[in-house]
Amino acid sequence: MKSMEELDQLKPFQARSIIEELRKGSVPADYVPFFTVGRKNWLTFIEDDLANYIAEGGAKVRFLSGDYGDGKTHFMSIISHLALHNGFGVSFVVLTRETPIHKFEAVYQAITQQLRGRFEGIGIRNLLQQWLDNLAEKEVPTPTQLADMAETLRNLAGMNINFANALAALAHNRFMPLHEGEQQEERDTSQEIILHWFEGGKTTKRELKPFGIFEVVNKSNSKQLLNSLNVFLRHFDHKGLILLLDELETVIAQSASVRNAAYENVRLLIDNSENSEYFHIFFSIIPDVLLSEKGFKSYDALWSRVRTIGQKKQLNYRGVLIDLHRTPLASKELIELGSCLRRIHEISYRWEAANSVSDKLLKDICKNQEKMGLLSEVRLFIKQLISILDMAEQGEAPVENLDLEQHIVSSQQAMEQEKVEQLQPSWDK
Repeated sequence: MKSMEELDQLKPFQARSIIEELRKGSVPADYVPFFTVGRKNWLTFIEDDLANYIAEGGAKVRFLSGDYGDGKTHFMSIISHLALHNGFGVSFVVLTRETPIHKFEAVYQAITQQLRGRFEGIGIRNLLQQWLDNLAEKEVPTPTQLADMAETLRNLAGMNINFANALAALAHNRFMPLHEGEQQEERDTSQEIILHWFEGGKTTKRELKPFGIFEVVNKSNSKQLLNSLNVFLRHFDHKGLILLLDELETVIAQSASVRNAAYENVRLLIDNSENSEYFHIFFSIIPDVLLSEKGFKSYDALWSRVRTIGQKKQLNYRGVLIDLHRTPLASKELIELGSCLRRIHEISYRWEAANSVSDKLLKDICKNQEKMGLLSEVRLFIKQLISILDMAEQGEAPVENLDLEQHIVSSQQAMEQEKVEQLQPSWDK
């Protein structure tokens, strides 16, 4: 976790943005280090995997399991931060009704749009723009150099010919002089078509043919294009690709046909990783995905691959399953998190929170959660504390007389409503 001195550098607007995101149950990606406490064993072994296995050409799939509120999304954000810090390309995708895992081409679009790495901004457009800018900085490529570069791209191991041709067409579009009678607007239109294809957007074969691209992005080729994206990232000085797919558990609420299609894509991703290099996938799930009859066991082709996950009673920090529920934050770690959150709330609303929300109150909140068997629920702790800080800042209630048991019940009810809304079976429509 960042020190209090570093916290103090936050501007009020930045602090308020963090508070508002926490209200919604997430942490802004840029501020993840402020909230990195506990679970050191998991992080140590994950970082070791990244540095000494994935970066050396390995590939792996891991499942991150925890109940609603255990901090799965936040933990995946920490993994994302670690991977970026260590030089990987990273894409963090939340599986929603707009990005359902049973439609892999939609997931591919989200992967390209959420891509981060050693370039400014987010998304494959910014990656490609940085690549072109770097080429221009060295020296504007000549036609011969462009042709040589295109051949080099096509010969990269694992590179799809359409992906390579699209890269070559993009460079040609940027650096070749306009032909006689050609207008800049035509170049701009061509560039947009190519970039839209890279993003997995809808294009026609007729539009793509002039660029040597002979396939639109679809379910059958999107996994191959994902591999090509990883190959290009490696070519562009990244150590590989880390893919984080959050909230896979929403599949359980869908119809059997949707679940089967979703589980087939999970199986194919697992198979794909076994034939890949420099590639790591993390899926976040709730325990029901492994235990429920509507979970993985409902699809034999996937269940045969994952049935041994989580069967061992002893934790294996190098295993396939990252079990957050069995490794909750300790009370002292929650209190450390609470102190950080209190300071951010102070900066956000320009008040002295510690005078009203004392360290003793932070400890009492933890003791109450522990007494009710809810100590592992980090989100519940955060939701309670933000609510208490809000009340104290507004002077609406004397927090020293707060009924913590009643407060935890109301916070739980709010979280339960969020969970119901999250699991609504909307994809079948």
